Amino acid sequence: MRTIKNSPLTRKLSNFVALTEVELAVLARLHKRRRTFEAGRDLVHQGQSEQAAYILASGWVCSYKTQTDGSRQIVDFQIPGDFLGLRSVLLHTSDHSIEPIMEIQAIEVVVDDLLEAFAQTPRLATAILWAVSRDEAMVVEHLVNIGRRDAGERMAHFLLELGVRLTQVGMATKMGYTCPLTQYHLADTLGLSAVHVNRVLRQLREKGLLTFQSGQVVFDDYDGLVTLAGFDPTYLDQAGPLLKQ
Repeated sequence: MRTIKNSPLTRKLSNFVALTEVELAVLARLHKRRRTFEAGRDLVHQGQSEQAAYILASGWVCSYKTQTDGSRQIVDFQIPGDFLGLRSVLLHTSDHSIEPIMEIQAIEVVVDDLLEAFAQTPRLATAILWAVSRDEAMVVEHLVNIGRRDAGERMAHFLLELGVRLTQVGMATKMGYTCPLTQYHLADTLGLSAVHVNRVLRQLREKGLLTFQSGQVVFDDYDGLVTLAGFDPTYLDQAGPLLKQ
């Protein structure tokens, strides 16, 4: 039980629901099928049907859509504690692909087990509904990011958002975090060229706001970065669980 209490998914859901021992036991049963996936090979393919969902236990993955010309748009990155392919299971067909960007460990969850867990513990279902709703709120922000923010604001907002998400699962602070993303990942996410990404990161560093080098994001001036991006984390954050034990 100690292991499940410290799992990234429990940390994430605990932002919304103060989980009981019964609910933790149900979560532990969902974690019984752990699998390892190598980088660069899709877990889920766009258009795929009849699949399991996954809970990411370690590592990072990206969700993306491929265009007819072969280019791709990264929709989001998933970090430990996130569900992978949950919407695809419930809707029967995946509308995007999911690719590990490093070796990952993920918990395979078949839909019958998930529905049984929801029936046994409605509060747990509520917490997962919150997590899915938060993901939807992130998609809205990503649309605003690409459509209305300039390149510097776009980069700052995205890296701040990642920082809040990682903080919720114990992997970041307001000082920064470890980040495996390349400039090509950032380019496919933010609608920029890799050359433009490099230029923007250099400008943020020269302004004393942010340093992203050797796999480390360092917030040199967190408040200044928030001001630049117009970043309001209320769509991500919870000031303590709303549902008590």
